[in-house]
Amino acid sequence: MIGYVTVGTNDLPRAAKFYDAIAAEMGTGRMMEFDSFIAWGTPGGGAGIAATAPFDGNAATVGNGVMVALEAQDQGQVQRLYDIALVNGGTDEGAPGPRGEGGFYAGYFRDPDGNKLAAFIMG
Repeated sequence: MIGYVTVGTNDLPRAAKFYDAIAAEMGTGRMMEFDSFIAWGTPGGGAGIAATAPFDGNAATVGNGVMVALEAQDQGQVQRLYDIALVNGGTDEGAPGPRGEGGFYAGYFRDPDGNKLAAFIMG
């Protein structure tokens, strides 16, 4: 159902560095690029993610309660995505580990603009 998710940025080159590294670990790259917008993903594949300067010209702000969750292949990739995020200007929101019962495993981080993301696996 979801085609792509967009996060706002006030510094597209900085966001590009962050998301280029995340996308590379997930085996994909840029699929669209304009002066104020870059999208990562695989055409015809699963949902992608995009970073953009807001169309209205105002500063990008973080949505309270908004989070983008990236489905990882395994616990090792959850850890790698979390580490890549921190090395590329992201901040910690919860180190990788099990959450609750039932096999949910996730790591939480913010991109350099403060948008919250998670890398996770189920079961």
